Amino acid sequence: AAEMLSSPWARFYSNSCCLCCHVRTGTIILGVWYLIINSVVLLILLSALTDPDQYHLTSAELGGEFEFMDDANMCIATAISLLMILICAMATYGAYKQHAAWIIPFFCYQIFDFALNTLVAISVLVYPSTIQDYLRQLPSNFPYKEEIMSVNPTCLVVIILLFISIILAFKGYLISCVWNCYRYINGRNNSDVLVYITTNDTAV
Repeated sequence: AAEMLSSPWARFYSNSCCLCCHVRTGTIILGVWYLIINSVVLLILLSALTDPDQYHLTSAELGGEFEFMDDANMCIATAISLLMILICAMATYGAYKQHAAWIIPFFCYQIFDFALNTLVAISVLVYPSTIQDYLRQLPSNFPYKEEIMSVNPTCLVVIILLFISIILAFKGYLISCVWNCYRYINGRNNSDVLVYITTNDTAV
């Protein structure tokens, strides 16, 4: 009975991922990639904090009644970026040193990000008019704003949903890679413990 319950999960387990590399290698590459992206974002945010006039967009430029990024938002974004760098570094180190617990925070972030994107897709599907409202709020100098607004609303919703579906499928694949890496490392560590215990019992 236990084998029958575990068999559906075993179908989704694989030791290889994109480009036929091992899931451990794929998780390391993914962790380094996210680490680089968040490091670049952090550098931009720190540059914006040191030179606010260069990066701040005023309400006149946006055509709204607010300032795009004030100091409080900048500090929050910097803190989030630092946290993401820590999580990505932990995942990379955990996959490299084969510590399964270090991968869990990155896996949880992936699940959270996937859930947010799913909510965006659901909101677009349930409230398609929000797309047009969002486009109207964009600055007048936003690239291709008029061309996008001239597209048929139904066609625009389909295109956006298709685009989000592709992103969700890709993110789901990355989640499976990290999960398989966690299972591989966890299973290997458990096997090492069993071998150690068996060897000691035999010696005794």
